[in-house]
Parts: sequence; structure tokens; C-alpha cells
Amino acid sequence: MKQVNFTRLIIIALVSIVGYYGLLELLVYFESQDPNSGIHNLYNAVWWSVVTLTSVGYGDLVPTTEGGRIIGFVFLFGSLTIFAILIGQIASIMSRINESRKLGHFGTNFKNHAIIVGWNSFGRTVTDQLLQADKQVAIITLDKNNIEHIRDAYPSSQVFALYADYYAMEHLQKANIKEASIVFVNLDDDTEKLVYFLNLKKAYSDLTCIVSLDNADLKQTFLAAGVTYALSKNEIASKLLASYMFEPDVAKFNEEIIAVAETDDLYDIKEYRVTKANPYIGMYYEKVFYDLKRACNAVLVGIVKCNNKERVLLKNPEGNVTVDEGDYLLLLVNGYSEKKLNKLFRVKEGLI
Repeated sequence: MKQVNFTRLIIIALVSIVGYYGLLELLVYFESQDPNSGIHNLYNAVWWSVVTLTSVGYGDLVPTTEGGRIIGFVFLFGSLTIFAILIGQIASIMSRINESRKLGHFGTNFKNHAIIVGWNSFGRTVTDQLLQADKQVAIITLDKNNIEHIRDAYPSSQVFALYADYYAMEHLQKANIKEASIVFVNLDDDTEKLVYFLNLKKAYSDLTCIVSLDNADLKQTFLAAGVTYALSKNEIASKLLASYMFEPDVAKFNEEIIAVAETDDLYDIKEYRVTKANPYIGMYYEKVFYDLKRACNAVLVGIVKCNNKERVLLKNPEGNVTVDEGDYLLLLVNGYSEKKLNKLFRVKEGLI
């Protein structure tokens, strides 16, 4: 998209001002030779020119000399040109501003959101799941045609679309990447994903990043490079398929709990951060387990202990494990119990 050439506009404005002043001086020179003319000074000339250029035409001051009338013709035709130029420039600038806004070039103020780098059908499926979990999403794409589809499919309050070269790391600031909770690298090729992540890590070293791999053998390579989470599409699909073959009911339940609980009778595993407002701070895990089951019909299945950047998952732990501020509680919930938990914990699900 073309940018507004402000230097060119300034030059045009300066030339116009100089030309305008020169014509006024000529007008005063010619009209001052006729004692019957009312245009004898610069003030009268400015007043007459404004009335003429704006097409008001009061008729209180008019050129009476031949030279003055020639300048009057210049002003009359000039007014048409000036209005045409002004209207055209204003329309052009407004069009560019609207185009920039549509393409996301003004940026977003989303916080604690997910960023998806690259757009395809898989990215759309991930976005749908994130929105059902009430998560805001910023999408960055190299294809300008995707922007219109994204804007039509999702509300702007939940999804921000940016048309930009995501290989230019400075463009990611428009997606407010420093305030994002996670970045999903959704490029077409595994090698391209690795190269992109390494460049991303150089620019933003503290990011939580996730990739989906076509080649499961590269999982350890990505983890060694510093990717927070590396998932293999084929590995997940094959495990679920095998489970359907010998324990179909378990497989069906697993498929349900990894999705979003859209209704009160569907179940999902969610995690909630323990904040200062959580009533269970300092209590033993076992006590919290029974209390949540009784109060919210939610099943506590694990707890995550966070030490700096290291996260330790304790699956249904035994012993004297206490719930501390900054931990994450993992719970099996349905839509009804989720509503009760949101009020009880005073925080929404997901990473903070």
C-alpha cells in the first residue's frame, strides 16, 4: 500500500502559498490605480479572494481594472482546481487510513492473547477453539486476501488480523507480541518453522512458543532449540485412532475433554491460576479435591508448581501438597461447573 508523501504535500502547499501571495500583490497593484476600486490594500484583496475561492460571491468588492479582472479569472478557475485537489487528497488520505486500519497496521491493544503466525485451515480450527475458550487471538498473514475472510468470520473485539511480513520482526509489535501469552508458529514447512522460531527467539527471548509438527522425529530438535511446546499432528491423531480401536469409550471421552465444553453436559479439562483471591491458598491438595467436588461438581486432577520459568506438573499427587499462590489447578469440569469456578476463583481459565 502506498504511503502518504508528506514532503510532496508540503512542497505543493508552500508553492501554493507563494503563488497566492504573489497574485494578491498583483491584484492590489492593479486595483490601486483605479480610485473607484475597493481593493486598495492586502486586507481587502484577501477578503475578496476568500469570498471568490469559496464561491460565496458577496459582490461587495470586485476588480475594476483590466489587470485585476484577469487575476479574478485566475482565482475563479483556480478555486475549481483547488477544491478538486483538496477533495481528491482528502478522499485519498481517508481511503489509505481506512485501508491501513483494515490491514491491522494501526496495531492492537490485546493483552494475554494468543498470536498465530501464518494462516490456513488448521489455524482457523485452532482459532475457533481459542474463541470458545474466550481467548483473544491476533493473526498475522502474508496473504492480503486472508484479511477480508478473517474480518468477516470473526468479531474484531476477539480477533485482530494483521497483513504484514512476519519475517520482519519489528512488524510483530503491531500484534502487541510483548503482551501475548503464547505464540503459535503455524507455517507450512517444519524447517521453515524452526528457522523462524530461532529468529523470533533472538528478537523476543522470553516468549512462550508452540509449534505443530508434520514430522514427529523433529520434536526433540524443536524442544532443544527452546520451543516451549512441540506437538506432532500425526502422533496425536494416531494415538486417538488406536484408542478408538481397543477402548472406544475412553477415546470418545478423551476427544471430548481436549475440546471446549460448549454446553453444561460436555466436559473439559481446564487450568486456573491460583491468585490472591483464591480461597484455597495454603490448603492441602486432598482437602481442595473434596471441597471442589462438593461445591462445584469439579474434579481436581492435578496441580502445576511454578518455580521461575520451570513448571512441574503433579498429577493427582499424594502426600502433603499444598496449594500456593502462583500454582495452577487442573480440573475436569462441565459448562455448569465452569461458571461456578469462575466466580469462586475470580479468574478465568488459562495461562496468565
